[in-house]
Amino acid sequence: MALPVAFFAVFFAYPVTAIVGRGLRTGAGWQFGRIGEVLARPDILDVLWFTTWQALASTALTLVVALPGAYVFARFDFPGKQVLRAVVTVPFVLPTVVVGTAFLALLGRGGFLDELWGVRLDTTVWAILLAHVFFNYAVVVRTVGGLWSQLDPRQEEAAQVLGAGRFAAWRRVTLPALAPAVAAAVLMVFLFTFTSFGVVQILGGPSYSTLEVEVYRQTAQLLDLPTAAVLTLVQFTAVGAILAVHARTVRRRETALKLVDPAQTARRPRGAGQWTLLGGVLLTALLLILLPLGVLVERSFDGPDGYGLGYYQALRSAGASGSTFLVAPLEAVGNSLQYALVATLIALVVGGLAAAALTRRAGRLVRGFDALLMLPLGVSAVTVGFGFLITLDEPPLDLRTSWILVPLAQALVGVPFVVRTMLPVLRAVDHRLREAAAVLGASPLRAWREVDLPLVRRAVLVAAGFAFAVSLGEFGATVFIARPDNPTLPVAVARLLGRSGELNYGQAMALSTILMLVCAVSLLLLERVRTDRSGEF
Repeated sequence: MALPVAFFAVFFAYPVTAIVGRGLRTGAGWQFGRIGEVLARPDILDVLWFTTWQALASTALTLVVALPGAYVFARFDFPGKQVLRAVVTVPFVLPTVVVGTAFLALLGRGGFLDELWGVRLDTTVWAILLAHVFFNYAVVVRTVGGLWSQLDPRQEEAAQVLGAGRFAAWRRVTLPALAPAVAAAVLMVFLFTFTSFGVVQILGGPSYSTLEVEVYRQTAQLLDLPTAAVLTLVQFTAVGAILAVHARTVRRRETALKLVDPAQTARRPRGAGQWTLLGGVLLTALLLILLPLGVLVERSFDGPDGYGLGYYQALRSAGASGSTFLVAPLEAVGNSLQYALVATLIALVVGGLAAAALTRRAGRLVRGFDALLMLPLGVSAVTVGFGFLITLDEPPLDLRTSWILVPLAQALVGVPFVVRTMLPVLRAVDHRLREAAAVLGASPLRAWREVDLPLVRRAVLVAAGFAFAVSLGEFGATVFIARPDNPTLPVAVARLLGRSGELNYGQAMALSTILMLVCAVSLLLLERVRTDRSGEF
């Protein structure tokens, strides 16, 4: 635990504490009375209420839509499965401002629904909920489906032989085994929707505001750091309480599972019911995922003189975007790939060590650290970004001009994914296997290499894919620390969207399309990786 604790203390706890301290501390001391004043304001209470109930509704709706997809990817084998798995993951790595813009084109004035039926959903909560499902669909599919594909289906079949119905067998055998993965997916989706920023800001209009949006407004627009600090503490406290309850729930449900090769559990659909389920999942992916992505691609080619490559050609020149960039926007592609690779390596090392330590369940300190690892997903990215700027500016940690600052910020978001992806599988490994290896003379390192690693290789690869994907799309903290001569793709898109003019908007759509293609290719390559000859992954 030494390295994970040090990493989070230096690059998370210290910056967040410093920025909150600047908001609540003056020359006369700490102003804790400001907390009660802020929380008593009616407008702040409305923000807190909307933040909570829209996150609950978004999480429930995401589970209803995505759980059938998790089952299809875990149990069915069909042509194009790897491509479709990569496609459904792409929305998760898109910057939230791009997701909001895509749904605005679909649901807003002059959008798809407006042109087809005269229906507009922008500035309504339905647009926000749909965009959240679009954004988090892959979290449920990959987190739950990853473990589901390794559960032995013969256990459920044995229950049916003993007289249990199909649903009863699933509820009593499979669902308890899936509970840790489902809980992890629910936790991640709730955190992302609870801290939603770009989607709510674009689609909600002035009527809806989450805590994250309000923190940004109080910080960047009103320069009210005390109010922003109070809201950050509220968000921090709420997320910490949720994670503590989640950790206790998961521990009570932990069991040793019989994991098998996923290649042995996937088969071709049989019967009308299974083919109908597969068709429903494919239709959902088409309408929910491919349609918004198709809007982005179409607009990237739709120039003032008709369809063409004009917007893409403009990306090659820094002058085409005025003073917004010191380099050509296209260079952001290479920057993002390099940053994401380094961030993935950091996240795997820190998250892997943390997951291994948490598996041992050595006391309350370790169990508490389980919840703390998820806090970067629930703390305002605006706070983290500003915290980096005001704390990492003196030796020996004067990193403001160093390129490593961006991967460090991205790794903060990637580590929770690594931990939550690897932890259910690590905890499912029967501890008696390790004990048997030790009795036969294996050292702890060799027992890990011979027992744990073969069973968790797939989880490591899935964790690496998630860390790489979220690093590519991380925006909240990166926008404050990315240098003008080394922008990432999300930062470049946001800067272009923030400037008026058809050329800037078209270039933003072109860069978004490039980001989608880079993510799709990367994830497709990951899907083709095999950990052994049986094709485990």
